[in-house]
Amino acid sequence: MTPDSPSLAEVQSTVDEWITTIGVRYFSELTNMAILTEEVGELARIMARRYGDQSEKPSDAGRDLGDEMADVLWVLAALANQTGVDLSAAFQRNLEKKTTRDADRHRNNPKLR
Repeated sequence: MTPDSPSLAEVQSTVDEWITTIGVRYFSELTNMAILTEEVGELARIMARRYGDQSEKPSDAGRDLGDEMADVLWVLAALANQTGVDLSAAFQRNLEKKTTRDADRHRNNPKLR
């Protein structure tokens, strides 16, 4: 894995190696889904307070936004591993879908001008 820019496949592989050695085993898929929701909530809290209309609480000051995003990516990679999803292939298919579906949609949206 290249430290500065791992591929999604490398992320999935690294998460799997860590979980099966240091973490002992995967939590159940349902538990990991709940953990993913929790991590997204932590990210949302920082975003709402730092970039939204809510004021930042002292306990949120200094929280690392990138670390919270990495937590989300970690659990997402674990879920992908557990369910047999290749995130690289899924991302590519999703990009192609969006490109085809939204070719003119955003360009023609007056709200985006």
